[in-house]
Amino acid sequence: MADPKGFLKVTERELPARRPVPVRIMDWKEVYEPGDSAVLRRQAGRCMDCGVPFCHKGCPLGNLIPEWNDLTWRGEGRSASERLHATNNFPEFTGRLCPAPCESSCVLGINQPAVTIKQIEVSIVDEAFSHGWIEAEPPGRLTGKTVAVVGSGPSGLAAAQQLTRAGHTVAVFERDDRIGGLLRYGIPDFKMEKKHLEARLRQMRDEGTRFRAGVEIGKDISWSDLRARYDAVVIATGSTVPRELAIPGRDLAGVHFAMEYLIESNKAVAGDSVPHQITAEGKHVIVIGGGDTGADCIGTAHRHGALSVTNLAIGRRPPGERPEHQPWPMSPTVFEVQSAHEEGGERSYLASTVEFLANDAGEVRALRVAETEFVDGRRVPKSGTEREIPADLVLIAMGFTGPERQLLEEQLGAQFTGTGSVQREDDYQTTAPGVFVAGDAGRGQSLIVWAIAEGRAAAASVDAYLMGETQLPAPVRPTDVAIGLQPA
Repeated sequence: MADPKGFLKVTERELPARRPVPVRIMDWKEVYEPGDSAVLRRQAGRCMDCGVPFCHKGCPLGNLIPEWNDLTWRGEGRSASERLHATNNFPEFTGRLCPAPCESSCVLGINQPAVTIKQIEVSIVDEAFSHGWIEAEPPGRLTGKTVAVVGSGPSGLAAAQQLTRAGHTVAVFERDDRIGGLLRYGIPDFKMEKKHLEARLRQMRDEGTRFRAGVEIGKDISWSDLRARYDAVVIATGSTVPRELAIPGRDLAGVHFAMEYLIESNKAVAGDSVPHQITAEGKHVIVIGGGDTGADCIGTAHRHGALSVTNLAIGRRPPGERPEHQPWPMSPTVFEVQSAHEEGGERSYLASTVEFLANDAGEVRALRVAETEFVDGRRVPKSGTEREIPADLVLIAMGFTGPERQLLEEQLGAQFTGTGSVQREDDYQTTAPGVFVAGDAGRGQSLIVWAIAEGRAAAASVDAYLMGETQLPAPVRPTDVAIGLQPA
């Protein structure tokens, strides 16, 4: 194990400092300062190598956390990277973007702040890339089987890498002009710079994975034709249909879904010309929705130079500490201050949107909101509490309801669950033979760590379908739930 007395000698969490707000909102670089290796080793030494390491179950990937904590404490970075990559294809993504349910289930968290698992993870992989320890792992032989992966987000990339390494010829199709899915166009650079994505894509190309950007399956190639051309197909398109806010004035100019705004901003940051780009510059901005996508919009609006940013959430403000009904090792719902929230703006809870108000030009000028009250378990606007908030730009970040289904139904005969996800069996296979689904398209909107875990598991099922057996690991089943997390 790591330092046997580490958790007794070091009782506090230490994380790298975030760059000063006035500095970081002037650029799109990641918000954290470089970490200190001595601090990292000290934090890794707090891991107790528990007899029953609940962090394993808290992580859908089953990451071998005590092992790479021990290796980090000992200064064996290359071995730590090998143990980390044994269960996780892309720790540079999860180490930056995952909300770390592993830390919520850390045994040390019973009476101390949890081990800084997420920071140790990302530091291991960043060191490995900087030293050239992460190399391509092409297969020793080819099977002659072909697989099409549709969607290049984390689940699609994980499935593609596993299947390529198993010896199959894999093509990844992406309808956007660049590979990466939400990693490319949904995540702002201040949370993850795209150089990390590019480095991993280079590795995958060197291993033999083929990428086809700018090809929309269902339109450029029908789903039925794709199935006829390949021995197996993996649907990894994500949950992309945004949840609508059907209130008066929804069609006014200046009211947009969050992803419309984030995609255009990411393209502009990448150097693309974006005609008539949706921008927050000089505007009063309202972000509806208190989740991660809403926080991404807040941080982006600050960097655009918004006059004001107001974040509205319909529910109650979560407590500051773990509530009694969510004891360890559950993943608690607590008030979170992300880097974007530090940068300014107002957060308002129990705020029900009532109506978008227009100016003479047909553009949004304000949002009428009311206090939320709970009636028969429903959240409704409380009469007599209405007020107006000035708004030149409104971004709806209320989550997603599922994948786009029409073409899948018409061309592939795919069936869907009552929650809008693609129906599948325990082996990730859909009702269409030889067609599998992984990630948010089959699970519903969820975490990046679930997407990677399902991509790996679906790859094992595809390999078994093609070859009769598989040696690929299958970390999760579609019905699995990590400690404290509710099924999507």
